[in-house]
Amino acid sequence: MSCLIDPPLQPANRTVREPAPFGPIVLASGMGQGPTPLAAFDAALRDTGVANYNLICLSSVIPPGAQLQRGRWHTPPSAWGQRLYVVMSQMREERPGHSVHAGIGWVQEPRSGAGLFVELHGDDPDRLQHDLQRTLQAMQAGRGIDFGPVHTEIASATCHDQPVCALAIAVYGSSPW
Repeated sequence: MSCLIDPPLQPANRTVREPAPFGPIVLASGMGQGPTPLAAFDAALRDTGVANYNLICLSSVIPPGAQLQRGRWHTPPSAWGQRLYVVMSQMREERPGHSVHAGIGWVQEPRSGAGLFVELHGDDPDRLQHDLQRTLQAMQAGRGIDFGPVHTEIASATCHDQPVCALAIAVYGSSPW
């Protein structure tokens, strides 16, 4: 029995970006607070516009043809309870005076639109930024590719008198059941 292995992705060989079979991937960040850490997470979901979905977390691959845009996800009323495909980073905190940071980093080959996401969180924003950079550099090196500069979306929150949640999310799109 033999196994066929696809050749590595060679984005430099692609000259035209073919459109993805879905709309733009929306990158949003937000924060929330509430009487419990879970209530704070729900508030952060509302802040980014994704609270009324069933979230399905994806791993790290941006499909060819994808277009990314920063902003808030807009939920039509008819989408209540639908599946929403996301890459998500979130961190919760309930100790007064402590801060949390959630981030998504990405690289994207300009011609094809193919790329990679990474999601991390922590209590030090500089370390988070550094780790997002290093992780994406390692992921590219391991694949033998260079998609270009690293971009990031980071959310931060500081706990005062109620639990908080920082949330960074990349939303691919929704589908009904």
